[in-house]
Amino acid sequence: MRQVVILGSTGSIGTQAIDVIRARPDRFEVIGLAAGGSSVELLVEQARALRPRVVAVSDPDAADRVAAQLPGIDVWAGPDAATRLAAIDADVVLNGITGAAGLEPTLATLAAGTILALANKESLVIGGRLVTDAAAPGQIVAVDSEHSAFAQALRAGRADEVRRLILTASGGPFRGRTRDELRDVTPEAAMAHPTWAMGRVITINSATLVNKGLELLEAGLLYGVDLADIQVVVHPQSIVHSMVEFCDGSTIAQCSPPDMRLPIALGLSWPDRTPDAAAACDWTKATSWTFEPLDDVAFPAVELARRCGKAGGLAPAVYNAANEVCVDAFCAGRLDFPGIVEVVADVVDTHLSAAGADTRLSVSAVLAADAWARAEAADRINQEQ
Repeated sequence: MRQVVILGSTGSIGTQAIDVIRARPDRFEVIGLAAGGSSVELLVEQARALRPRVVAVSDPDAADRVAAQLPGIDVWAGPDAATRLAAIDADVVLNGITGAAGLEPTLATLAAGTILALANKESLVIGGRLVTDAAAPGQIVAVDSEHSAFAQALRAGRADEVRRLILTASGGPFRGRTRDELRDVTPEAAMAHPTWAMGRVITINSATLVNKGLELLEAGLLYGVDLADIQVVVHPQSIVHSMVEFCDGSTIAQCSPPDMRLPIALGLSWPDRTPDAAAACDWTKATSWTFEPLDDVAFPAVELARRCGKAGGLAPAVYNAANEVCVDAFCAGRLDFPGIVEVVADVVDTHLSAAGADTRLSVSAVLAADAWARAEAADRINQEQ
């Protein structure tokens, strides 16, 4: 029986994790839930079903409403509630928080010596070596389908036998369009992902390929592979979740229908597999899988992320923070679709060209860079109005 804490329980990853756990009460016990507070009724419903010891809510007003409906369960309130919860005694903490807010809970989990099932890629990307240096060997287990695929495929050989990682991307809803053809796309169209059902930010990031840029950086940090040795390949069917090419020319792929319950279950039980976590491929039906190179002209976000990763320091935090502001502006009709990455690139350029920029990593430095990048992106968006 593994005792589990779920951070971001009302989001896409959190709700699917709860589906996995509730179907296997003999394998998992939820002892803590954390959420922002925007979905009070769902959080209360989850807590009533799972009976955790603690429910953490970052919005104090929402926490009061939750506490009134959950007698007998401790409810912690405030912006640091999830970080406090991440530090309690547990077997696994699943960090499904969206964005930079996941950094301090990630570090708290690692400091507590608990296994971190990481779906919040942003905390690793912006924290960089601050996060990896805090982790014991094997303490971080990837939950992203692509990075879970890498972890599974890497079992086929030694680290010194790996030639490169092949990171697959669906291409999003606008695959095949030119940069000019992307000028008029709407937020509704960008939210219509062809294979995955996800939250707003990650869905827009998948349409711009910013998400793939973040995954590129995450893969390099998780598996110690040079960014030059990670190739992004478009695979619209989203069946091959990623591949590892070895030095002898062999390529090992991890394949399964697009269903996040599989990598979530594996993240919760790693290194063991959870039987029947998700449906397998149906080999009785004819099917075709296709692969094509990424169009870096129409979708420059991946190469911009690679540039940030090579620069290191605070550049990945700037990339992530500026993008979050731009996604909000796009969804509000204040920025066109290509403008998301254009503004991010402009903010990154400003950061990288700043004379005497301090790139030393610390929590305060990362959060300061995050705040600076958000303000810079907002200023540029306002200038375009």
